[in-house]
Amino acid sequence: MERYFSYKNYLIKHFGARMQKLTIDAGFTCPNRDGTLGLNGCTYCDNQAFNPSYCMPEKSVLQQLEEGIAFHKNRYRKAAGYLAYFQAYSNTYLPMNDGRDVARNVSTLEKLKEIYRPAIEHPLVKGLVIGTRPDCLEEEKLDFFAELAKKMFVSIEIGIESVHDETLRRINRGHDFECAVDALHRIRERNIHAGAHFIFGLPGETPEMWVKDVKIINKLPLNSIKFHQLQIIKGTQMEKEYLADAKPFYPFTMDSYIEFIVGVAEKLNPSFAIERFAGEVPPRFLTVDRWGTTRYDVVLQRIVEEFERRKTWQGCR
Repeated sequence: MERYFSYKNYLIKHFGARMQKLTIDAGFTCPNRDGTLGLNGCTYCDNQAFNPSYCMPEKSVLQQLEEGIAFHKNRYRKAAGYLAYFQAYSNTYLPMNDGRDVARNVSTLEKLKEIYRPAIEHPLVKGLVIGTRPDCLEEEKLDFFAELAKKMFVSIEIGIESVHDETLRRINRGHDFECAVDALHRIRERNIHAGAHFIFGLPGETPEMWVKDVKIINKLPLNSIKFHQLQIIKGTQMEKEYLADAKPFYPFTMDSYIEFIVGVAEKLNPSFAIERFAGEVPPRFLTVDRWGTTRYDVVLQRIVEEFERRKTWQGCR
């Protein structure tokens, strides 16, 4: 039996065949990086830690798509099509700070459409996955995605990270949890696929809190979900905080995280497709590396084995 509802199988059921994501860095920024809300971004964030080598904003979207397809054809030969994953930073946020745009009367939405167009028009791309913040989803943007979703698969994936406003302030998210809840409802009202991302291990939080948080998460209007363990990335503000005082950080080992995350999944809404149980960052980026060079597929296999050892499955509790 399948112990959890995998995102891979969710896509197979939707498309009738396996799809592969192509990560795109289109050069976006965030309102808490460009001065609108702040300048330093979220305290834990460094996108370079998880961008593939072919994924660089200096390259056009089309070039990244073509290089990504070539890369994945060698690695995943079974893919029948691709999803263009606009991942780095906030991919619906494009401030009107260029006087030439005002002179040309080019709206933010029109600029976004120009960026997305190579992916929308590519014959092998069957859908878009847009990673963004919940406070960067104005109505006109959602209306555009709703129209596009009538023609191809569209998923909007928002970073929520925590259900606790105190934590969100501490990590400099620049929005509260209610903002995320509102965004998810507005996404689903338009029949757009909604995904969310959560981090376990943020400072000041505990496993007991996270287990209780699952009841809140279960009520969200989600189609898919990602979980990551907190990773302390070199050069971030969070690294400085960790090195100054590690006590507020829960020290997950691989063994303790696997036991924990399976317990979370047992309580998780079984209709949520789980895309990831954990994050994977090259060790050279990490200040604290408790997992070494263990790849995610190995971690995932251990998670499945833990389900089997317990004879449990997603949502059974």
